[in-house]
Amino acid sequence: MGLFGFGKKRAKKQAEEAVEESKDVEKSTEKSGQTSQTDRDEMAAEQDEAEQSGKGPWDSLNSEAPDTDEYLDIGALMLPFLKGSELRLKANSQTGDVLGATITYGSSSLELEPFAAPKSLGLWDEVRADLLKANPSCKEVDGVFGKELTLPVKVKGKNLLTRVVGVDGPRWMLRGIFSGPAAKGGKEKDVLDGYLADLVVVRGDEPLAPRDLVPMHAPITPNQRRGEAEDSESKDDESAQIPGRPEGPFDSDQQTEVKTTLSRGPMFSEVR
Repeated sequence: MGLFGFGKKRAKKQAEEAVEESKDVEKSTEKSGQTSQTDRDEMAAEQDEAEQSGKGPWDSLNSEAPDTDEYLDIGALMLPFLKGSELRLKANSQTGDVLGATITYGSSSLELEPFAAPKSLGLWDEVRADLLKANPSCKEVDGVFGKELTLPVKVKGKNLLTRVVGVDGPRWMLRGIFSGPAAKGGKEKDVLDGYLADLVVVRGDEPLAPRDLVPMHAPITPNQRRGEAEDSESKDDESAQIPGRPEGPFDSDQQTEVKTTLSRGPMFSEVR
């Protein structure tokens, strides 16, 4: 009896141990599933980041950058053509230096400012932190170009919502300020987001301190660039025959193109 009774206890103990092992296996499987899900989430995040890295704005030295033959050249920025848009340049009244460009499309606008940045580190994280600290109403959100800000500003007595985007490139940071419907959503946002993604930044070799504006100049149209190239070739051929040949103005067609391209758009106050 005693042996039988011990056998029953042993059998019961073995059964209990089997149940515990089964629970341990279930916990291990559940934990493994959670780890796999975490790995998948991390892989998805890395994939999203990789996809984002293949988008513009582009550096002019990037082999994947768009062809800029038909872009408008304003120095630091090569601007794509957008049907129905208008360009207005912001300049220093004393020196005439170009300080920024504003693209107007429909009821929306996109203000562009290219800044010099450190070679090894991006600048947008630092600028974004400064804006958040200085503006209590500023909020950080995830956007098409990564972390961006929504910032209410007052223009002519009216409250206006803006969307501030920053993109870091090789030794430059491009800041874009969207206003109007493009700051919220809809077609105009999609169009101007696409415009910013197609833009090309020309940093140049000039030594600049971080946060200095990368130099810009008055627009040069594709026709003007082609005309300059032809004039340069003609000078090479004719300089020996015509000493001191004057350069002369562009022809009337080119002047008309500049005037059309620079048709006046609405003013947008700079966010500081």
